[in-house]
Amino acid sequence: MKKIVSLAVLTALVAGCMDTGSNTEATYGYDGFNEEQLAPAESTLNSNAYLMAAAPKYYIGSPYKIEDVQYVPGEDLTYNQTGLAGIIPVELNGSKTSDGETFDSNQLVATSKTLPLPSIVKVTNLDNGNSVVVRVNNRGPFVNTRIMDLSAAAAKEIGMSGTAKVQVQVLSNESIAVKNATLGEEVKAAPAEAKAASVETAPAVTSGEYSVQVAAVYSEDNANALAKELASYGNAVVVHEADMYKVRIIDLDAANARRVIDALRSDKGMAPGLLKSGKWVNADSI
Repeated sequence: MKKIVSLAVLTALVAGCMDTGSNTEATYGYDGFNEEQLAPAESTLNSNAYLMAAAPKYYIGSPYKIEDVQYVPGEDLTYNQTGLAGIIPVELNGSKTSDGETFDSNQLVATSKTLPLPSIVKVTNLDNGNSVVVRVNNRGPFVNTRIMDLSAAAAKEIGMSGTAKVQVQVLSNESIAVKNATLGEEVKAAPAEAKAASVETAPAVTSGEYSVQVAAVYSEDNANALAKELASYGNAVVVHEADMYKVRIIDLDAANARRVIDALRSDKGMAPGLLKSGKWVNADSI
């Protein structure tokens, strides 16, 4: 499929600013933008074809901090969180998103601090029950008080005129399909259970200085469920840090950490991170 660069996309910021491991002082998400009022959308160009189109690139990015809270981008097909959402400033029309698209406030798009770009999610306004399916194409918002920002068109669909409490749910099959379209791969269904092959090749629990982080989520229940699902890969635990629950496979030596990373990538389509003695290192450094 030919990639469509002009397809509207998300919001915010230059992608490169999210690849640092320190606090990000970006203009998007600060200075009152979170209270932006809706401007009328002149046209609605939304369609399944747009939502599912290939992006210029598939972007995950490196761990980073906002106000001393660390965020670890990665694939999480179980993502289902509630929190505040805001509206992307229409002044950002024409800016580049983290996955290389061009933001258009008339499209159904949104930002996320950790989800892969692009991803497809369902957003529900918990004040009125209205829902919309959006394409997540950019990093943000760069404040810890909100979990997502929506384009003016998407906000209008669910009756938002400022900030609102929302539920954000990843649509796993659609997210896998848009990832594969972007990477030029054959569309595959979402993985249900860990494959038998994964259990057979899973490393035994060892004692080592490496930990593989699989996801960082706001829901303790989701984190516990994911840790249980990944128990066959090693000693899967949930670590509570700040307001997030982080699923890690711990106590690995270098060889077993390498096996776990490769298995999670091939079996689950995940993009795990790697820690050595509690410090982030490149997942491909071992």
